[in-house]
Amino acid sequence: MQTAPVDEAALERALSRPRTAARNALMTLTGDVMILGAGGKMGPSLARMARRALDAAGVPREGEGARRVYAVARFTDTTLPDLLHANGVIPIRADLADRGALAQLPDAENVLYLVGQKFGTQADPVGTWTQNVVAAVHCAERFASSRIVAFSTGNVYPRTLVRDGGARESQALVPDGEYSASCIGRERVFQHAAARNGTRVLLLRLCYACDLRYGVLTDLATRIYAGQPVPLATGYANVIWQGDANAFALRALTLASTNAPALNLSGPIVSVRALAQMLAQRLGVPAQFSGTEAADALLVNIETLQARLPDEPMPLGMLVDWCASWVQRGGRLLNKPTRFDVRSGAY
Repeated sequence: MQTAPVDEAALERALSRPRTAARNALMTLTGDVMILGAGGKMGPSLARMARRALDAAGVPREGEGARRVYAVARFTDTTLPDLLHANGVIPIRADLADRGALAQLPDAENVLYLVGQKFGTQADPVGTWTQNVVAAVHCAERFASSRIVAFSTGNVYPRTLVRDGGARESQALVPDGEYSASCIGRERVFQHAAARNGTRVLLLRLCYACDLRYGVLTDLATRIYAGQPVPLATGYANVIWQGDANAFALRALTLASTNAPALNLSGPIVSVRALAQMLAQRLGVPAQFSGTEAADALLVNIETLQARLPDEPMPLGMLVDWCASWVQRGGRLLNKPTRFDVRSGAY
């Protein structure tokens, strides 16, 4: 069993640790790997995992037989390009809503598309549609001949009854506010690219990855540790360790096709009350609650994921232990709450 990370360097190593299945998946493919929108919460560790997986397989970074890993973003965190470069990833600064900037990017056979904006949608709906739809149009056009895993979100679904086990990929998409509408628009852009240009696409509907510095567990742990009550109206959520989500994303490249299928990416549905009680026990403080659980929530069903990409993700108890340890240690937080409990569709 891995030990809980004690600092960000250890956390980054854990998040980017290459899995055998991810390495094997990359070795069934050819060509370079490019992460578009690599400056956000998930992109840096995903880029590092891709590089480490290729390194573990003996693939050179330069010279004959080389396969490169590119990380493309505006990089508002100006320290990130140097950190990525030190890990063998090639950083490229670019505005991905700018067709001219996209034209200057190198070709890559394997593209992971992470571009998107969620929080601030209410204040800046134009910016949200620009990032979630306009950028997708330009990138789908630029990488029409590539294999693309395009990240989406569980917010494209309506809330479902908890007893039904979460929304399946065949569920009709129902927008609830500008953010979810723009995410459906992004999916339609990539579906159009697949139908019109024969682009190989997989739509990956990610729901609540946890990276100790943020995530549903971190939201709960910080609230509990501060003595604040946990609201229970949204009484259930999907939870997955981000390192597992990274590995699934790399493996998902092998599923991209001109049918542009969708795949839910998350962990099991868990009770918020039960999670809070587990965290409170490990934090050594009592859990307080407000409200009662509604019959429905924004949930996804992961049976297709388990069938197409079987794996043994991090046990929930271990993830809870890690999160509690991180919060108790005073580990750095990104202060970007998931707002998984929002039931209005407004972000």
